[in-house]
Amino acid sequence: MQLIINTWGTYVHIKDELFEVTVPKEGEKEKHHFASQKVTSILMSKGSAISTDAIILAIKNNIDIIVFEYDGVPVGRFWHSKPGSTSRIRKQQLEASLNSAGVFWIKSWLAAKLGNQIDFLKRLKNHRPGTADTIQEKIDAISALKTKIEKQEAEKIDAIDGSLRGFEGTAGRVYFQVLSSLLNERYQFEGRSFRPATDQFNAFLNYAYGVLYSRVEKALVIAGLDPYVGFMHRDDYNMKSMVFDFIEAYRIYADEVVFKLFSAKKVNDSHTSAITNGISLNADGKNLLMQSLMKFLDEETIRYNGRNQTRMNAMQMDAHQFANKLIGKQ
Repeated sequence: MQLIINTWGTYVHIKDELFEVTVPKEGEKEKHHFASQKVTSILMSKGSAISTDAIILAIKNNIDIIVFEYDGVPVGRFWHSKPGSTSRIRKQQLEASLNSAGVFWIKSWLAAKLGNQIDFLKRLKNHRPGTADTIQEKIDAISALKTKIEKQEAEKIDAIDGSLRGFEGTAGRVYFQVLSSLLNERYQFEGRSFRPATDQFNAFLNYAYGVLYSRVEKALVIAGLDPYVGFMHRDDYNMKSMVFDFIEAYRIYADEVVFKLFSAKKVNDSHTSAITNGISLNADGKNLLMQSLMKFLDEETIRYNGRNQTRMNAMQMDAHQFANKLIGKQ
């Protein structure tokens, strides 16, 4: 299980070799206990606290601890001090960032991203005959942009990254225009807005992406990859560039979960709160989103390489495959 700590004032510590989570509730303290063998990760929002004893127990049991901003953006995590990855993978990752291998992977991930957007819109079109023709026009537009991405050629990503960003950005605008048009008018939005979000849909989507960033980082590190050495999102970002590169093919997970929450009318005004210059999820909104997102990622299965796998297992396999191909191992 995952422990998701997003209530202000919650404290995680150890009692009798169990994680004890103390939650303030109406002037009292509510306590919950969890065995370390059953916990896979601990996600903690700002305003909560964890003891060093709990951190040590988590590290000894290979339990991931991620610290989030209020809007879901991961700030950092606790890792074991002895990473088990091979330096050979990271050396080849750095080399690939400077040659045509990086071009190949970026094109693959961006094409996969647009392909996922196309597939999602096709599924939505099948249930909306009244707007099917309009949706198909947008699908065709994104398909044309995907083809342009696939046709780009260069020895180094620097030569084409501007074009790739342009094609990807245009596809994203078309894609989100369609999603917005299919929502109840109350929740329609004017394109993507980031930190802070200016509407409820983007507030949910930003938080979901934040959770997904932490999952992608974990998958990369387990596979022996360096989350900071990216191919297109590179040094000028001074960020975990490979996380931003690798996540592209998996953003659809967040898109689909958030869209389904809104289209199923599970979201209402009680799930968000106004903040300076924008909107943010409150505790109720985070609980609603996390329940759906965790089920989608960790419980539901898809067909992957001829077997039923959770989406997170499939992502981890993709990360291992990427690492193996970097070092010439199939």
